[in-house]
Amino acid sequence: MEKQAEAYESTLDAREIDGEPFGDIMSALEELSADGSLLLINSFEPEPLYDVLETRGFTHETEQISPEEYHVEIRRT
Repeated sequence: MEKQAEAYESTLDAREIDGEPFGDIMSALEELSADGSLLLINSFEPEPLYDVLETRGFTHETEQISPEEYHVEIRRT
């Protein structure tokens, strides 16, 4: 079941970013409140991001919406 964007403090659609989205993702995460969450929308599963999130104190939950749409919920641990 697709999660509603309203349930998140912030939403970032990486598909709309021209170029590498890593900096935009990190900036959005820095702005999260202690109990906030970011919904990252991407065209592929961002597996390389998972280790970075873990080392920076975040958890994630990924849901495949369609073959070219992934939703990743990111929260502080």
